[in-house]
Amino acid sequence: MRFAHVTLPGEAAPQLVLVRDGHAVAVGSLWDGAPTRLQQLIDGGDEALDRVRQSAEHAPAGHPIDGLAFAAAVDTPPIVLAIGLNYAAHSSELGLKADTAPTVFVLWPNSLSGHGQTTTWPRTLSESVDYEAELGVVIGSAAKDVSPDDALAHVWGYTVVNDITARDIQFSEAQWSRCKSFDGFTPNGPFVVTADEIADPQDLHIWAVVDGQTVQDGSTGQMIRSVPTLVSHLSQSATLLPGTLISTGSPGGAGYSRDPQIFLRDRSTVTVGVDGIGELTTRCRIIG
Repeated sequence: MRFAHVTLPGEAAPQLVLVRDGHAVAVGSLWDGAPTRLQQLIDGGDEALDRVRQSAEHAPAGHPIDGLAFAAAVDTPPIVLAIGLNYAAHSSELGLKADTAPTVFVLWPNSLSGHGQTTTWPRTLSESVDYEAELGVVIGSAAKDVSPDDALAHVWGYTVVNDITARDIQFSEAQWSRCKSFDGFTPNGPFVVTADEIADPQDLHIWAVVDGQTVQDGSTGQMIRSVPTLVSHLSQSATLLPGTLISTGSPGGAGYSRDPQIFLRDRSTVTVGVDGIGELTTRCRIIG
């Protein structure tokens, strides 16, 4: 199953929908007290997900998804954990070494945005803003001290993340959270696809297109550390709570490393995608 947050016709705010056959079915309409946000559905566990599956069989077709406004697919996670330097090509092109342990940093909640939204930043703050296509992993059940063999049992689903980065700030500060946490710098979606829809998270085509030019074209199989390895590693130090979003790193092709460099410009459009999950588009505006 795939889910999204969209604003339905006649409604003022986005809500959780089940997306099937190009149509959006409001999950909150399936039964009294049904979840209206993704986090509520995740917190409901397997019972809630099974009830959505069963109830949707008898639900009306819903509204066509085309033309609806999306919000972040993962909009209120307990935390967003991002992994840096998880593809050899990306770490080498940035001139950074992939260490013996994963590079982990936190993304701020104000950075979350949705498919089709516009991300804005001031020119005075950065003119070196870059794109990074990433596979997002959503935790479904609390994970503490899990082994790699058991890690995928704690994954609820997958989404697409664009880990937008102000490179000049990244290379001037020791910690990467701020350079990647401007307002709107963590678009994700359009959909969250449940884990049963993805046979192997290490066998997915991942790519990015900026202003019509393909700039990243890789596979999640190129990760230095696989999804199970990352979940296991992170769970050793702290419990991964349900709803946690893990952005698993980006393949080679970042704009910073290109000759000439490609940075996101005023009115740029960037689309990042993971086959089987979706295509996530962000429009860019630079102020000043």
